[in-house]
Amino acid sequence: MTRGDVTSTGRARRLYVDTGLSEGCEIALARGQLHYVRDVIRLRDGDGLFVFNGRDGEWQGRVALSRREATIALLHRTRAQEPACDLHFLFAPLKHARLDYMVQKATELGVARLVPVITGRTGASRVNLARMRANAVEAAEQCGLVSVPVIGEPVELVSLIADWPAGRALVFADEAAARQHDYGGLAALRGRPIALIVGPEGGFSPPERAALAGLAATMAISLGPRIMRADTAAVAALGLIQALAGDWTIADR
Repeated sequence: MTRGDVTSTGRARRLYVDTGLSEGCEIALARGQLHYVRDVIRLRDGDGLFVFNGRDGEWQGRVALSRREATIALLHRTRAQEPACDLHFLFAPLKHARLDYMVQKATELGVARLVPVITGRTGASRVNLARMRANAVEAAEQCGLVSVPVIGEPVELVSLIADWPAGRALVFADEAAARQHDYGGLAALRGRPIALIVGPEGGFSPPERAALAGLAATMAISLGPRIMRADTAAVAALGLIQALAGDWTIADR
């Protein structure tokens, strides 16, 4: 690693780009990325950084920086593209900072797809998908990931249930589930495509709970004796899934 590849705190400087990556190619940065490398992470002309696009692994590059433009010349690949964990996260949208937090943490926890789900008690009426995408990209850049989760279009819960794919297990964070169990069923899902669904602050309505429970693919789990906010419940449930059935398990390393 050479001058400019890391910050003063030792964290690697990384940038997500939406273009193909190969040895020797040059990438022209858009205005927002120019601001980021010059004014946010404060790179200078000739500094190094790492670049990824979610498809071609991670590459070391060198910045050519002027007042009005910047390019990155790719030198060599430092990491191959890692397969994404086949874990989807479905959630009732939250407002502003709490949604930002939830998207960032879900990205850090290895989710491959994020889908807002509109329920009867959903509090946020609009979903800013561009903002969700920006938060996911920022989390991936800061946490050393080589992929960014796909941001799905909002879907009504009734449509989600009607079109549920039979091959994907659905873990349902259910406030009414038994509060104490061994979570052995989660371990049995190891190696399967999984989705987690977390409801709104007011919970799913009784008809919604019944419809979710009626899916053959559904596994209802409790998150313990305390009532959690939706963003806290998301982090707790995703951690459980990754530890017992996901890419934290020894069998998958």
